[in-house]
Parts: sequence; C-alpha cells; structure tokens
Amino acid sequence: MTRPYISVLVDTYNHERFIENALVSVLEQGVSEAENEIIVVDDGSTDQTPEIVRKFAPRVRLIRKENGGQASAFNAGIPECAGEIIAFLDGDDWWARGKLQAVADAMASDKEVGLVGHGITQVFADGRHQTELVRDTPRFRLTSRKSAEAFRLRKSFLGTSRMTYRAAVLREIGRVPETLRFQADEYLFTLAGLFADVLILRDSLTFYRLHDANLFQFSDGNVESIRRKGRVLAALAEELREELRRRAVDREIADIIVGWVQTEANQELLIADGGMPWKTVRTELNTYRVTHQTASMAHWIFKCATLLPACVLPPKIYYSWKRQFAANRLYQKTREKWLPYLQPGHIDRYQRPNS
Repeated sequence: MTRPYISVLVDTYNHERFIENALVSVLEQGVSEAENEIIVVDDGSTDQTPEIVRKFAPRVRLIRKENGGQASAFNAGIPECAGEIIAFLDGDDWWARGKLQAVADAMASDKEVGLVGHGITQVFADGRHQTELVRDTPRFRLTSRKSAEAFRLRKSFLGTSRMTYRAAVLREIGRVPETLRFQADEYLFTLAGLFADVLILRDSLTFYRLHDANLFQFSDGNVESIRRKGRVLAALAEELREELRRRAVDREIADIIVGWVQTEANQELLIADGGMPWKTVRTELNTYRVTHQTASMAHWIFKCATLLPACVLPPKIYYSWKRQFAANRLYQKTREKWLPYLQPGHIDRYQRPNS
C-alpha cells in the first residue's frame, strides 16, 4: 500500500504560546520531508507567532496575510497545498504521534473515503483531560435521512484539527464563504459528505486546547462571546442552506443538516439577546430530542418540568437560572442519585484529573 503525499495545513492567529508545540507535533509524526509538506497560514498575527514559525524554515513554509478569519485562511492555504490529501491543524492544538499514518492509511486502503475524522482529547487550562471517542466506527455519505442524522450527532469528531481530506474533495467544494470568520471547518466537512464517504476513526489523535483566547469555546457566560457564536452559527446555517439548495441536495437531508445548525444558533442568541419564551421551549425540546434519543419517560417528564419556567420567563433569566442550578453541588448530587444525567449514546468519555 503506497502512502499518498500529504500536505499539512496549519491555520494560526496570535498563537505565540502554542504554535511551536503544534509544529513539533507535526514534525514528530515520523513522516519524511519527501512524503509531506507543512504550510502555516498566519492570519495577521500581531504577536510573535510568525517569528516562531520562521524558526522551522525551510521544513515549514509560512504564508502571511491580513486578518480575515478562518475561511480566508483556508482559502489562502488550500490552493498552495500540493498533497493528494490535506490534513488540517489549528495553531493552538497538537497531534498525537501516529496521527498522520493512521489517517493516511485509512485513505490509502479505500478510495471511496474522502474525509477522515477521529476521537479527540480536550485539554483544559487547569490540566484536566477529557477524551471523547466515537462508540462505533461510523462511515456515511450524505445521501439519506439516516446518514444525515448520523452526521448531525458525530460532527464534533470532524473539526479543524481532526479533519483530513482528499484534495479532490476540497476542489469540488471550492472556496469557503469569508463571512465565516470561524466555523469554516464545519462548512467544509458538511459539504465533503456530498462527494465522498466520511470515516471516523475511534482513536483520539488530536489534543484540543481550551484556553482564554479560544474564539469558539467559552465557559464564563460572557454575553458578547455567546452572541458572536450565535451569529456565526446563523451565518453558517444560511450559507449551507444556499449551497445545499444550489447543489440540489434532497430537501429532507438539507433540513436535517441546516436545521440543527440553526437550532444551535437559536440557543446561543436566546441566551445573549433574549426573545419570546415560546422560542426557548421550542429550541430546548428540539435540542433534547436530537441529543437524547434514548431518553426514558422519566427523563422526558423531568425535562418538560424544568421547562415550565421557560414558558413565562424571558430567555436570559431562564438560562441564567438553568446555569446556576447546573453548577449547584446539591442539585448535582440529587440528580446523580435519583435521575442520573444522560450521556450521548454514540460517545465514550474518559476523564483524567489534572496532574
């Protein structure tokens, strides 16, 4: 089995604390210079990121551009890639050893596979690790309702530092709309499923770093961050809706894909900007229906009971109340004893405390 030539595309912005770790993890993959290239697109960093990247020349090629967001970074970098397959990495993440061999072997063994994802380990600022592995080894193409539903629940295994494409699939997709300053990865991996099979490996091959400068991850309830996330998800839903319509994708499949992104957007915007109480109830019920498909009658009754305040409270107040309850230790212990939290049926999660 001949391993294809690999392009590694690293997008980065103000990652001076992390970019060296990211690049070292690529160089330690055991893939020779004759077998791969490494391209870094610096999206207008104002810190020392480009100077750090230049230390790796000539093994690493740096492309600098004005700040324009993730989509513009992808559009600048993808045409520069000479590889038959292209593996993506965010400048603040890093790869496990053996990542490139695993994804390249998966593609070399089956020409129908055009996108490979895999498990992920989230690394928190306090040193805690949470590993998420897909319970099965799903393979799908977006040609049916069943495959669209499988994709909808498993797309977390396809984000930037997890996704590896055949270059031919990316050429079929074309340019990414530059309105997507982030979340451009979801635009790509969603459309990829129209042109080739998507395979998700069980192994955790990426370390995803959660830190104070993440554009799309936050836990402190910052309203502006939540609003930004909601607006970008709404823009993504609109871009996908138009592109799926243009490509004459079956209406039912498109509604499943776009509807879920819109639901995610609605929830964030209700938290940040408020709205009518009935929108909260509808959004919460739709989210629960999708993410907890095996919920018992007792869980459904409890969920509906917790939504009674949402019928009358403004969304901002309801979500604030919900967040406070979820953080309460007495509430957590009561839930664990009498009605344990449901875990997604398609994911295995493992926690490792900080060292």
